[in-house]
Amino acid sequence: MLVRLDQLKVGDEGRVVGVNAPSRIKKRLLGLGLVPGEKVKLERIAPLGDPIEIFVKGFHLSLRREEASGVIVEVK
Repeated sequence: MLVRLDQLKVGDEGRVVGVNAPSRIKKRLLGLGLVPGEKVKLERIAPLGDPIEIFVKGFHLSLRREEASGVIVEVK
């Protein structure tokens, strides 16, 4: 099942299948390691829903919900 990264629940894992965002944001996300095939896990959501914290490539990253909405993830 394909979902946006911002639609995952805490603890959900998946694999990145693509990034659909404006070029400047897409370049930033790809540079952070959110590349197709990479495993990603949603670690935490801030109390007001923004930002979200993910775990990718051995690092914890905080993303704005708007940025995360451009990352398409395959969840099993």
